[in-house]
Amino acid sequence: MPTDNRRPYVEAHEQVRKSGGMNLWFSRFASSTAQLVGHPYMFLFAVVVLVVWAASGPFFHYSDTWQLIINTGTTIITFLVVFLIQNTQNRDAKALHLKLDELIRSHHPASDDLIDIQKLSDEELDDLEKRYEKIRIACEARRAGRQPEVAAKRDAKHDAPAASPQKKPAA
Repeated sequence: MPTDNRRPYVEAHEQVRKSGGMNLWFSRFASSTAQLVGHPYMFLFAVVVLVVWAASGPFFHYSDTWQLIINTGTTIITFLVVFLIQNTQNRDAKALHLKLDELIRSHHPASDDLIDIQKLSDEELDDLEKRYEKIRIACEARRAGRQPEVAAKRDAKHDAPAASPQKKPAA
């Protein structure tokens, strides 16, 4: 990979590394925690904790405090882990979208209209999905030896109009 193509990545990496700070620390912490929590041994650990808690019930006479311990513990852990996992998923989704945008941008026959598609509204995405469904129907018709226009009209008579063309972002 030529050095010029890696320059934006290297510059961004250096800028984040130099700034340090809370975002870098939290990103690393969230990623590590998400990996740990998602491990099969962590599930086994949670089951063991529940079995120990349930087995201790007769010793504590199934008191309100005994129930409060598991309720409070699971609530706090769930509350915190949700934010950590969400942060990791958001970052992974952003990285995936950037990679896909780069693939679309670099592949000449591809439509640049699909770059940043994740920022469209649900209605715009639905319209785009219908547009690509019509393209799929036409492709299947060509493979079957039928006229694509006839097949598309016959198969898509209940479809809404296709999405309006999108503005192409500057490269």
